[in-house]
Parts: sequence; structure tokens; C-alpha cells
Amino acid sequence: MDKKKLVLASDHAGFYLKNALVKMFTEAGYDVIDCGTDSDASCDYPVFAEKLCNTINSGEAELGILCCGTGIGMSMAANKVKGIRAACCSDIFSAKFTRLHNDANVLCLGARVVGEGLAWELAECFVTTPFEGGKHARRVGLIHDIENKQ
Repeated sequence: MDKKKLVLASDHAGFYLKNALVKMFTEAGYDVIDCGTDSDASCDYPVFAEKLCNTINSGEAELGILCCGTGIGMSMAANKVKGIRAACCSDIFSAKFTRLHNDANVLCLGARVVGEGLAWELAECFVTTPFEGGKHARRVGLIHDIENKQ
């Protein structure tokens, strides 16, 4: 199985978790792009969500992982970008099925919600689970239809 090219980004609250995940994915042999932030100094999460989403939409990476305090703000910002299907997950079942059924391309994690161990399990599950297609492809198409009407 080919390893997907990944992009990660965070705000200040997710900085250390993002760095840990970048290290883990790099050590696991993935090609990883780090879109920042580069410190734990206060910053605005929408800026980094948009950078990550643009990296996916440009084709430079297939999947992304965003980290902030709860994962919710990053998820809201990412889902404003056309072509992005971001899911905030803190359990394995959701991380697996957001790929299988929703073809999510961005996982959002809360550094204040999950620790490094669980974050790695969630992220690894997310990037290794394929989209199931079939009836789910039609449903993802309906999501695109809604997006294109806006």
C-alpha cells in the first residue's frame, strides 16, 4: 500500500501535538508537509486551517490533520474551504468511518481533548482507512452539490 502524502498544521494550542504527529508520521515513512504554526505563541487558527486546505486542494498532499485546543475551531474553518471534508474526531470508530463513508480529507484533533497516544491511533486509522465508495460516493457527491450551490 502506498503511503499518502500528508499535511499537518496547528494553532498555538495544538502546536506540541502537531509536532509529535509530524515526528511519528515521518518516522513511519510518510512524506509530511508542516504548514505551521512554528511556536506556541498565540495565533489565529483559521489562517493555518486555510493553509492546510489549500495544500490539499493544490494536490501537494492527499490528507491533512489539523490540531487546536478542541479540534472544533479548525473543523469549522476547514469546512469553509471548497473541496474539504473535515471531521473532528476523538474516537477510533468516528476516525475510521469518516474515511470509509464520508471520504473525509482532513482530520481535526483537540490537543486538550486527546493525548499523544490516542491522537496517533486516530491519525493512523484516518490515513490508512480507504474510502468505501459505492452508495457513499453518491452521498459525498450530494455534499459537493450543496457546496456548489453556495
